[in-house]
Amino acid sequence: MDNARLTLHPKRIMAEEIELKLALAEKEQRRFLRHPLLKRAAQHQTETLDNIYYDTPNLALQRRGIALRLRRQGRRWLQTIKLAGTAAAGLASRPEWETPYTGQFDFSVITAKKVRAWLQRPRLLAQLTPIFETRFQRQTWRFAATPGAVLLTLDRGWITAGAERAAISEIELELVNAPLNALFDLALPLTESLVLTPAVRSKAERGYQLHSHTPPQPVKAADVSLTSNLSPLAAFRRIALACLEHLQQNHHGALHTDDPEYIHQMRVAMRRLRAALRVFSPLLPPDFISPLKEVFTPLMAQLGQVRDLDVLYADIAAPVLDEMTKKQRDTHKAPLIAMVATIHQHQQQARKQAIALLDSPAYGHALLSALQALHQQESGSSSSEFFSASSSAPPHSLTLPRFAAKRLHSTGQHVARRLRAMHHEDPASLHALRIAIKRLRYALEFFSSVTELKTGSKKQPPILRQLTLLQNILGQLNDLSQAGHWLMAHAGQDASLRAVVTLIGHWHGARYSQLLADLALASRRLEKQLEKLATLKLH
Repeated sequence: MDNARLTLHPKRIMAEEIELKLALAEKEQRRFLRHPLLKRAAQHQTETLDNIYYDTPNLALQRRGIALRLRRQGRRWLQTIKLAGTAAAGLASRPEWETPYTGQFDFSVITAKKVRAWLQRPRLLAQLTPIFETRFQRQTWRFAATPGAVLLTLDRGWITAGAERAAISEIELELVNAPLNALFDLALPLTESLVLTPAVRSKAERGYQLHSHTPPQPVKAADVSLTSNLSPLAAFRRIALACLEHLQQNHHGALHTDDPEYIHQMRVAMRRLRAALRVFSPLLPPDFISPLKEVFTPLMAQLGQVRDLDVLYADIAAPVLDEMTKKQRDTHKAPLIAMVATIHQHQQQARKQAIALLDSPAYGHALLSALQALHQQESGSSSSEFFSASSSAPPHSLTLPRFAAKRLHSTGQHVARRLRAMHHEDPASLHALRIAIKRLRYALEFFSSVTELKTGSKKQPPILRQLTLLQNILGQLNDLSQAGHWLMAHAGQDASLRAVVTLIGHWHGARYSQLLADLALASRRLEKQLEKLATLKLH
């Protein structure tokens, strides 16, 4: 093979690695190997790779986003240094340098001067020690592209760190002087029938996690770093890719744990993506927006049902049952137990259906289709529709700060209108207000790095604090309202069950009244913050 990553005869190699990593369910390995697409490969080879990753005892390289690896190939060893580069939802681009290993580390190969100087310090060199190892069988298929080629590899094996061990089962597609679309042309047909999802953690990241004994945790949305010199469309792609990354970071936990926060965070990621599509909709053609929304619609519906039943069980019904169990006698206890048991049964059924969808080819195909659409979106799309008829500014003068100011002002006005139309006794008006608030909050978070707002600081900006507070109040009111509809539908004409619904309603009555009082106060405070939105400074 003439892939630069595997060639040993040059003294030193530097490459910009562009790859797409996909996690392959272990149950799917045999089906993958029988996939007819593999017959189109021009070349195929199999090898066993042993890798040792080095760092200092305090993991100084990891903190700087540097991976140092030795790989044995036959009787020879190859040294590789990789930098963090950029990665989003499994698609990564990073610089790497390779050179034969002759018994001591040689960092002269690195063309990034600061990185090279830092690694060459004698004190650091003396501390380098093995941290974890990987051993896996790699099968590689080479596919011709125009121009260049795409390498498709299947890695099967293990990561070990001390006594800890984790399985490797992943597919990697790497470009060899080929266009980016060649990756998707090869990957998408695989996801039509195989359970394949973008792998957001590299082998090195997984190895470090094993070494550090770090338990997995649900991942919340991270701030998106934007600069004022980015075009609005480039900013949109960066935000949308961050949403997909957020979605996939919680996928494994949703599949393999009972923690409801993983599914909640996946719903948040999809809501944020929809909010981004709405914020940037003046710049995006409808035939781009609709497919990107629709591809996740079944997942949104399924995960939404899980979340609603989780709330109904844990926050609405179970606390009432806990209170009743403290009483020796209560005529409503038996039907309440039956009601809670039914809710739990529905909850578990909805969770199983959601897990089945997350563990199906449809999920991976949807995510990969979204990735392809985002990378195909050209930066030259017209922005003329954004400007009103009275605007004299030509489209090419649309800067990101200017775009952000217009969209924040427009979204803020929409929230103000919803506030004026709100009626406490009208759940539909409360729901519409909650959606509008959520969209404004996400928009402010998206644009925080090009405004005076600093969402990553310990003290949240006042307008975001008020939006979050009001969103939470409205969310709890909506949960109580939806719970009432579900409970009454389940009770039907059964007198004992209808009495239980009344009992649950009375039990939450004080909280409902307090939420309405909080709603009135929070609404007035938000109105004042919305007036200041027009004067928000942009960088």
